[in-house]
Amino acid sequence: MAKPAQKNSDAYLHMYRQMVKIRVFEDSANELYLTAKMPGLTHMYSGQEAVAVGICEALETRDKITSTHRGHGHCVAKGANFKQMFCELLGKDEGYCHGKGGSMHIADQANGNLGANAIVGGSAGIATGAALTAKTLGTGDVAVCFFGDGALGQGLLYECMNMAALWDLPVIYACENNLYGEYTHVSEMAAGALMDRASAFGIEGHEVDGQDVLAVNELSQQLVARARNGEGPFFMLLNTYRYHGHHVGDINRAYYRSKEEETFWKETRDPITNFGDWLVTEKLASFDELQALHAEIKTEAKAAVNYALSAAYPAVEDVTEHVFAETV
Repeated sequence: MAKPAQKNSDAYLHMYRQMVKIRVFEDSANELYLTAKMPGLTHMYSGQEAVAVGICEALETRDKITSTHRGHGHCVAKGANFKQMFCELLGKDEGYCHGKGGSMHIADQANGNLGANAIVGGSAGIATGAALTAKTLGTGDVAVCFFGDGALGQGLLYECMNMAALWDLPVIYACENNLYGEYTHVSEMAAGALMDRASAFGIEGHEVDGQDVLAVNELSQQLVARARNGEGPFFMLLNTYRYHGHHVGDINRAYYRSKEEETFWKETRDPITNFGDWLVTEKLASFDELQALHAEIKTEAKAAVNYALSAAYPAVEDVTEHVFAETV
């Protein structure tokens, strides 16, 4: 683990709790899919928890984020609650988008989450626009644009980075390099050095171990403070790994990545296990306390799933609500 910035034990334990919440949420979502209780697909975030938590713990509630099709982790890390999340996955009226967004379009504006986006790189304009708004209005807000390595092939991202650099916007472009754009290794998809994408626009870039929540959080605190002070934009390359396939139906992955590779990341590079070991070593928590926390969150998730399963669907007459705008 990286040498941490000064924090109290409560802050470290909160980061650990947030990471476990993401993992448990994803395990529960996968179970809903496997038991045919959830319509459609979902894209699991398991393995990448240190990225979402490390960054979002450096943000204030008023700061904005935009997410991706693999976005549950970002939602939870920014403050979303289990009941509304599961309701959204199951198409229920009490979901964040009244059941109309589903897994890939969850938004939680009360916590600064401007929404997930099923279009690869599609949220870059939204995050950049939020940063422009913050600068124009002088709010002091910072925007973070989460995207995967696959988005490095999308022109929209570069158009937005160009604008952000020209206008010195308070936005951080956070690239989660989990090594695979769908089924293609990043080495076969992106030519040249990934960090050069930022330097081409004169944007300051930083590469960090995306499995080390302390390293991610320390860097994020620094960049968020500087962006809030008018020194943005910034680019973060976070090297991480997704444990599951591209989506929950992608279970036969041997044709594009080896079982040995998956085992290596899960057994030696797991962000939750390694952070938990550090907490115990530093005597910030005991093994039993961490196990109790896991059990508590699993109980919370189970209750939220049961609640969502019995919750009401939107009324039929609401089908056009929030879809069309009345013109004068």
